[in-house]
Amino acid sequence: MARIKRGTMRKKRHKKVIEAASGYWGRKKNVFRRANEQLLKSGQYAFRDRRAKKRQFRRLWIVRLSAACDACGVKYNDFIHKMTEKGIQINRKMLSELAIADMPQFENIVKQALAA
Repeated sequence: MARIKRGTMRKKRHKKVIEAASGYWGRKKNVFRRANEQLLKSGQYAFRDRRAKKRQFRRLWIVRLSAACDACGVKYNDFIHKMTEKGIQINRKMLSELAIADMPQFENIVKQALAA
């Protein structure tokens, strides 16, 4: 029975890891063990930060909306509360884009929300 040597598969796996780690600092880019550790950690960071990015964008939209609401003379939380009471369903991303690109239209939405 023939003996199976594992050199080719090991080299292939190592090469794949080293290529994925190119651009890392120090030995993490060319030493397999260090590169493999860093790739695992990088994957964890990427997974975590894909979720954190969503939170960061929501915070940005709220800051923009708060500034636009100040320009209209109303507080952000009052504006959002009145919108939910009236059943106006526009998400914060779109409201933020309106506040940046088309302020008169945003002011119309504020008036609709605050109308008695």
